[in-house]
Amino acid sequence: MTDIVIITGGHLIDPAAQIDALKDLKIADGNIVAVADPGQLPDSAGATAIDASGCHILPGLIDTHTHLREPGFEYKETIADAARTAVHAGITRLFAMPNTEPACDSVAVVEMVLQRGRAAGLAQVHPVGALTRHMEGQVLAEMAELAQAGCPAVSDAWVPVESSQMMRRALEYAHGVGLPVITVPQDMGLSADGVMHEGAVSTRLGLTGIPAASEEIPVGRIIALSELTGCRIHISPLSTAGAVRMVRNAQRRGVPVSAATAPHYLLLTDDRLEGFDTRAKVYPPLRSEADREALRQGVVEGTLTVLASCHAPHAAFEKEVTFDRAPFGMASLSTALSLTLQLVEDKVLSLSQAVACWTTGPQAVFGANAVGAARLSDGDEATLTIVDTAARWTVGDAAGASPFAGESLPGQVRHTFVAGRCVTDSLSADTATYEAHP
Repeated sequence: MTDIVIITGGHLIDPAAQIDALKDLKIADGNIVAVADPGQLPDSAGATAIDASGCHILPGLIDTHTHLREPGFEYKETIADAARTAVHAGITRLFAMPNTEPACDSVAVVEMVLQRGRAAGLAQVHPVGALTRHMEGQVLAEMAELAQAGCPAVSDAWVPVESSQMMRRALEYAHGVGLPVITVPQDMGLSADGVMHEGAVSTRLGLTGIPAASEEIPVGRIIALSELTGCRIHISPLSTAGAVRMVRNAQRRGVPVSAATAPHYLLLTDDRLEGFDTRAKVYPPLRSEADREALRQGVVEGTLTVLASCHAPHAAFEKEVTFDRAPFGMASLSTALSLTLQLVEDKVLSLSQAVACWTTGPQAVFGANAVGAARLSDGDEATLTIVDTAARWTVGDAAGASPFAGESLPGQVRHTFVAGRCVTDSLSADTATYEAHP
């Protein structure tokens, strides 16, 4: 028997198809089979009807930078927990970074992550492979095997490959097997002792700073190596004005480099650390107002084409220490869409631009084989979210280590579909993720 779902009354935002209008959708056997103007779909006997009036229908969001903590750090979060949080936030695909224990440098770990993701049956989980064995920067990982096992990319995550020669060989290998490289720019010699952005605020607080150069030096190196090897590089996340400028110039020269940032870098600055809030201690650190404005301009102009959550949760006890001892990272899956919608409310981005950064942006970098079509046209997989963009919710203290706890944010997800199956109706809203929702 064919499972049919009819969604009516919603405002469809589909950047790939250039649709920004009221549309009705028909889903059958996991695929979109019709997109029509309101009231134009024929009646379908036995169909499940969803009234999306007052809501927006978006392609499922693709989060290309998350730290899911499993294997090895399940006390922080499991893959199933992250996948559950994701779908309640409209995110339907998760790229899991490789800095786990053991690192994702072998087919065995890749298969384990894939199996845990399938078992959860919620957001689709894609393990990103490691560039080097054990992420030690000494011996190249077997990238051909990682690609064959299902990795959409390889990455050095938070552990930079210090040797430029080793990094060159890694890019040559990745390019040869068709894998893009996700790199997190960090010069350990400049950033190792730092705990926040180096500037007036760090001086006032008496905390060791991390200079902008600690990001910009490795960005310059990776651009040069991308130009040398032809390997596609995706820098994620960027946080400084200088790095945005360097990426912009490289793209104008035709270097195959793309870049992402996270919504919190577009909303917060290092001023947020005046109260020594460890929940806002992230890497790269929150930067200056000038850096924030440059990042915003980079997104608007298309230099930065991807937004990602950079979700990096920790157990509460790990963050409840003095600022200098707390680990970098924040829980950001539950707030990623809402923070993006805040940028829309603040008129930084249009809604279509914002959605593109989570859909067509990742698709252009990693390809349809990795992330799907990222659109909602006839024949496409029905992976989508229905969100009331006007509804607001209050981020609770139970939402993980989020600096936005207690704040009111826009956007309430009503339904999320993955491959035609509603993955939110059968779940009670996770109070650890959405507390005090309307």
